[in-house]
Amino acid sequence: MGRKGGSRHLKRMPAPKFWPIRTKEFQWTFKPRPGPHPTDLCIPLGVILRDYLRLARTTREARLLLSQGKVKVDGRFRRDEKYPVGLMDMIEIPSAKAAFRVIPVEGKGLALVEATREETGFKLCKIEDKRTIAHGHLQINLHDGRNLLVKVQNPSNPTEDVYSTGASLQIEIPSQKILKQMKMAEGAYAIVTGGRNLGRHGKISNIEPGSATRPPIVEIKDGKGETFRTVTDYIFVVGEGSPTIKLPGA
Repeated sequence: MGRKGGSRHLKRMPAPKFWPIRTKEFQWTFKPRPGPHPTDLCIPLGVILRDYLRLARTTREARLLLSQGKVKVDGRFRRDEKYPVGLMDMIEIPSAKAAFRVIPVEGKGLALVEATREETGFKLCKIEDKRTIAHGHLQINLHDGRNLLVKVQNPSNPTEDVYSTGASLQIEIPSQKILKQMKMAEGAYAIVTGGRNLGRHGKISNIEPGSATRPPIVEIKDGKGETFRTVTDYIFVVGEGSPTIKLPGA
């Protein structure tokens, strides 16, 4: 009987291109474990410590740092070198008083951007879907696999249902308390997470409704005064009028 399931190993050549690894120096690299982000849109913790931050020279040193509880991801200590870190995740190294957020950077793909001390207490998550569950309560599905439960007092008149798909939530970490909702609307500040405009950011100037054959289109004006367009699936709202997190060039 043949082996079932996918490979537990990953060679460097097919690894995501935005990983800062030399594809021909060694044959193998970390393969991200199944988790909150897909393999092609995440970075293993071992790669972050060894190749991004240069806090470890080898895989063994990276494992040692993690086993000692030196690294937090979204407010929780992580000890697995293959843990997948993805879009908008907050990485904190308390002993070095350093914090970084994973965001898309123009021309690079996903990258680490240094975050301020005030940013370490929250995370931004995009609402991918929402649904009504048992007893009329509301379940909000976020882009990083989180499911938040909103209790509804009166299912026939759910006044607590103020959340909209496509909006972003500012949540406290690690408690996951909802601090604020930022809707996808004209005047909101957004960053592009895919397509040829990956990493560009600016204010939303117009939103064109979609049709049965075409998705809604968002028009954004960046800090240079240039205007570009992309689909709503690639839009991630990061602020109301101005960004709530540190962005390159903002």
